[in-house]
Order: sequence, then C-alpha cells, then structure tokens
Amino acid sequence: MKVFITYKIPDAGIKMLQKKFKIEVYQGEKFLTKKEMMEKVKNVDAVITQLRDPVDREFIDAGKNLKIIANYAVGYNNIDVEYAKKKGIYVTNTPDVLTEATADIAWALILAVARKIIPADKFVREGKFEGWKPHLFLGHEIYGKTIGIIGMGRIGKAVARRAMGFGMKILYHNRKKVDDDYKYNAKYVELETLLKESDYISIHTPLTKETYHLLDSEKLSLLKPTSILINTARGPVVDEKALYEFLREGKIAGAGFDVYENEPKLTSGLEKLDNVVLLPHIGSATYETREKMSIMVAENVIDALEGKIPRNLVWGND
Repeated sequence: MKVFITYKIPDAGIKMLQKKFKIEVYQGEKFLTKKEMMEKVKNVDAVITQLRDPVDREFIDAGKNLKIIANYAVGYNNIDVEYAKKKGIYVTNTPDVLTEATADIAWALILAVARKIIPADKFVREGKFEGWKPHLFLGHEIYGKTIGIIGMGRIGKAVARRAMGFGMKILYHNRKKVDDDYKYNAKYVELETLLKESDYISIHTPLTKETYHLLDSEKLSLLKPTSILINTARGPVVDEKALYEFLREGKIAGAGFDVYENEPKLTSGLEKLDNVVLLPHIGSATYETREKMSIMVAENVIDALEGKIPRNLVWGND
C-alpha cells in the first residue's frame, strides 16, 4: 500500500510507516500546489496532510484509492470532512498532544505584548539603549490582574493553571459551564461580561459556524482600552480587520497572534503596528510535541490500512 505525505514531518512517524508501506514524502520547502497534490494522491491509499492543504471535494475525488486523510494537526477545517465521510474515507487529526505547548505560547504572547519585549529587544539591538530611564518601554503588569479565557477545553484549562501562578482572577466563557472549574478558581461568565472585565483575553475555542467572527467590532468595543487580546486558536474567530482598527486607534492596548483570519496573509497594516506580536503559527512547535504528532498521525494511517477504525477519527464532529 502507498502513503503520500504532503510535507516532511519528524522521522519517528515516517519510520513507523516505512516498516509497513511504500512511502513518498515531499521534500521541498515551497508548498505543493493543489494541482500537484491532486496528482500525487491519484494512486495512494493514504495521504498525510497539513493544516494549510486545501482538501476539498476536487482533491478528495482525485484520490480514487484513498482510505484515510490523516491531518498532521489538531484542527481540520481545511478538510471537507462530510464529503470524505460520504465517500467512505476516514479523516483523522492529532488531538490533545499539543495542549501544554500551545498554552506556553499563549503565555509567551501575553508576556511579550504586556511588557513590550519585541520592540525593547529591537531597541537594544539597534544600539539605542543609553541607560535606564523612567519612561522607557512602560508596559502592563500581569500579576493580580484578570484574565478571560474564551473556550475552557484542555488548552484553556492549561492557560488557567498558569494564570493561577500569576495570582490572577480567572473568568471563562464556554458553550457550557465546566464541572472542574473550581480547580482553577475560575468563574463562568457570559461573553460580554468577560470582555468588559478582563485585562487579558485568551482565545481557545474551535472554529465553527457559531464562533466565526465571535469577536466582531461590536464585541471588541466592550474591551477596556488597557486590555490585551491573545489568539492561539483559529484566526477567523476574530474579525481581524475590525481588530486592526481598534489596535491602530489605541482603543485596546495590544494583541498577540499565532493564527490569522486569512492565513498566511495578514490584514494590511497589521505588520506595522508596534503594539502587536505576530508569530507564524508555532503553538505546537516544540521538538517533543511535533514528534508525538508524527507518531499519532502514523498510528492513524496504520490503523486504517490494516482494516481497523483509526483511533483519532473526527468525522466532522465539533
């Protein structure tokens, strides 16, 4: 049986697959076009895709022998899952494994934006540092402030655990109240309350029809002018153009992004603002996490090609 991998993943998963199947791994740095990928999947039994790969109906129809589309990511909004299911093709992801790494990056963004770490670093590198000054790169304190967490799943809870170490008041909004919120001294509130009262807002909700532009201009207008917004979940949860205007006009203090509404493109002008930190979707980018993801994606493929139900089947459920 044949497996095609659209972009090189860590060796651990590749070695697992090589023991059982014929493997082709795309080795280039420039992403394959959709047309090139469709050509590659014509005669393979499994394809391992990346979050940026457009796996639509046309792509799925091209893979006439496909038994599984294994996404090397937690998210899978790049895949037409319902159509794949209709065609009898498994779709899997790599859940749970990147919880701590993503929570770490959310906190890295909180600290970087609040304390102006990036512009301060640039200032020193450019030889502008002449000595301590009372008003040099004044930022916002974190300890004892209020953090609002939108989406209290595994990552949201991991962010809350870290917030406890900063002595923060923790608010959260979720589809429903979680049973173990007492473990984090976290209080369930309506979204509007969270936005009005939080000094820091960290987004950890999945992208669904209900969460698309969850934070639009109307909702963003509820934020304090001193608040900082962090998004490590999915770009389209925030109306990025509206957020840009709020940041540009100083209506909120700052923002940190690891994901973007039209990734990899940015809203024009966002890159010029000095009150934002922009990361290239590296929430899971630790050696440990990416290797675990490669093992999980290999396990999913092996399950499917050996006639078993893959262990991380998504099928299109939220």
